[in-house]
Amino acid sequence: QVQLVESGGGSVQPGGSLRLSCTASGVPDAYALGWFRQAPGKAREGVACITAPNERSSYGDDAQGRFTISRDNADSTVYLQMTALQPEDTAEYFCAVYPLGNNWCSLLARAYDYWGQGTQVTVSS
Repeated sequence: QVQLVESGGGSVQPGGSLRLSCTASGVPDAYALGWFRQAPGKAREGVACITAPNERSSYGDDAQGRFTISRDNADSTVYLQMTALQPEDTAEYFCAVYPLGNNWCSLLARAYDYWGQGTQVTVSS
């Protein structure tokens, strides 16, 4: 059974940084893990994703250049390093997984089978 646990959310001032973690268990040998976010009243948005074991990554337009996704194979943890955070980055952040059939990962929520409970990120002064 796939289980995902997010951590690392919190409150930060504009321009600050946070690192989110997603620890996965029960995942297959090849999978895609994505980070998504959802602000109140808005649709869930793909932020970044990464494949295992190949570690190919993709980023949404808002994340490109500011966020970095990485994977620690030793403990099946995927990190989302977020820098230059702005108030519009405020949202609940979720990680999600689907078994991988090719060498790229999707930023579409409907592609994902398993979801974590989410961690809140608030950016305000």
